[in-house]
Amino acid sequence: MNNKILKYILYGLIFAGGLFFGKLIFGNHSGDKHTTEQTPEAEAQVWTCSMHPQIRQDHPGKCPICAMDLIPLKTQGTGTENIDPDAIQMSEEAVALANIQTTVVGALRTTPVKEIRMYGIIKPDERLLRSLVSHVSGRIETLSVNFAGETVREGQVIAKIYSPDLLNAQQELLEAKKLEATQPALLNAAREKLRFWKLSDKQIAEIEQTGKVLPTINILANVSGIVIDKKVEQGDYVNQGGVLFDLADLSSVWAMFDAYESDLPYLKIGNHVEYTLQTLPGKSFSGKISFIDPILDKTTRTAKVRVETANPGLELKPEMYANALVKNHLKQNGNEIIIPKTALLWTGKRSIVYVKQPDTDLPVFKLREIDLGASLGNEYVVLSGLSDSEEIVTNGAFVIDASAQLEGKPSMMNLNSDVTKSLQDMRVEGLCEMCKDRIEKTAKNITGISSAVWDIQTKQLHLQYDSKLTSPDKVAKALAKVGHDTEKYKANDEVYNALPACCKYRK
Repeated sequence: MNNKILKYILYGLIFAGGLFFGKLIFGNHSGDKHTTEQTPEAEAQVWTCSMHPQIRQDHPGKCPICAMDLIPLKTQGTGTENIDPDAIQMSEEAVALANIQTTVVGALRTTPVKEIRMYGIIKPDERLLRSLVSHVSGRIETLSVNFAGETVREGQVIAKIYSPDLLNAQQELLEAKKLEATQPALLNAAREKLRFWKLSDKQIAEIEQTGKVLPTINILANVSGIVIDKKVEQGDYVNQGGVLFDLADLSSVWAMFDAYESDLPYLKIGNHVEYTLQTLPGKSFSGKISFIDPILDKTTRTAKVRVETANPGLELKPEMYANALVKNHLKQNGNEIIIPKTALLWTGKRSIVYVKQPDTDLPVFKLREIDLGASLGNEYVVLSGLSDSEEIVTNGAFVIDASAQLEGKPSMMNLNSDVTKSLQDMRVEGLCEMCKDRIEKTAKNITGISSAVWDIQTKQLHLQYDSKLTSPDKVAKALAKVGHDTEKYKANDEVYNALPACCKYRK
């Protein structure tokens, strides 16, 4: 019986000892856990508006601008205690979901190549245009060329003309021929007169030999070419110097392209140009720029660029459409940083990118304003703002910027965080809607204030302002001058007493 009692006492002692040591060992850990659980509660929570991220306060409520419920602002994750307060921190999952891609700037360096696309048409070489004219007045009896597009060879008969003046000149030649022995100068003068009217020596010799006056005279082509315009019909009367046909020599043609104003600085006389035609797919032609029009078209904002091309096979025909590509190596820029368009966000005159911050456990990105050079199609030359060791976002920059806007940090719409700082602790005394209207109008009339909202219930004035142009102190002084007390300045009694009865807030 005594042994049983001793045994129960021993078991009791062991149980008590176990409780003691258990508390000793695990008690501290539960205390640490309690401390750890209390840490987040001790952190101050910031509340903001999803539509107006400049509104930020330390307690929940409604937005004073749109009356939407405020939402808690996302807090920074662990492991990035020393990140820039203007930077955007994202989780690995969020980066993967948004397909955010980054590239080291050093890998983007190359010699920039400016590609310029131009569109135009084929034109005849204006230096090779000719007109076939009648050198005497008369009536067209016969036309040997009947339509545009016909080929004319030099020396070919193009028309026969009846001319009273030529009849008289032929008669004078025959009379002078009879007096050749005594008056040779008279014969030479008659011959020169016919040569002046473009009769050939063969035609003149034929008249002298036959002794007969020709009723019609052949008009010969003095150049070769293709008829591009027919000016007369058979039976028409033409005056001396009247145009019969317009010819074009198409052995060499011009490709006339329209170059946009922004591309003109990268086009020079002598640049090699390759172009294709819709009529001849798969075949390319080339030439050099021989002329750039110094005057822009005021409607299209383009200038004509001329490219000369040999056309021995006459494949290139006037009015054909042509597409040109000019590749200009910008050697003056050297080995420059070239970034894709997907990395850029534009805000009026500014261009910004997001730079990944180094030495952080989670991905952290910060906005950076850069200076751009030439546009290279889907890429841009960077003049300043980036260095080789940095890593920039080349895909998904807009997603990061949207997150920055929601958190009220510098973003595409708000490059300077100081410009949109919310002053929620600026108390302004007032009572009614008339006070609200007076307070907000007074604040908005100050240069640099972009937004001013006064809450009747809390007496808080929320400002959005440019810190380079104004300050809260200026706003407080202006409000005191119109009769509203602030924390720093009190309104003059005379101004306050002049307020309407409903606006008297002093007790």
